[in-house]
Amino acid sequence: MRAVVQRVASACVTINGGETRSIGPGLVVFLGVLKGDGEAQVQFLAGKIAGLRVFSDAEGKMNLSLNDIGGQLLVISNFTLGSDCKKGRRPSFDLAAPPQLGEALYRLFVEEVRALGVPVSTGEFGAEMRVLVENDGPVTLVIDTETLGK
Repeated sequence: MRAVVQRVASACVTINGGETRSIGPGLVVFLGVLKGDGEAQVQFLAGKIAGLRVFSDAEGKMNLSLNDIGGQLLVISNFTLGSDCKKGRRPSFDLAAPPQLGEALYRLFVEEVRALGVPVSTGEFGAEMRVLVENDGPVTLVIDTETLGK
């Protein structure tokens, strides 16, 4: 799995030009499910993101997590994170999981983070979405389960 995580003051997603879902202070996660991913990657990534200490404490140091600040999470499915741009100018999406697996693991990720006590809003898997992010910092992290734990 690959995640692009942004610390935000606020964010919202508009789905198929209609419904809008939003969060206040917290994190936006653009989540890509890759071929070969499974429940172990979901659990690892959910725990990692829920526990990230990227919010400032009283001394201005990044030392607090979502739960510490009462923050929220907005999770957006993003199959383009399974791209490979090594050859040519057109990305290949061969690394991305097939849609059925991608959606199942995306939903499992959301459930896992909620089980850790984090309020979660989501986009809609496979939908056209417009995402507005008020990045705070900016703080942007890329987390890839292939490289975690090594």
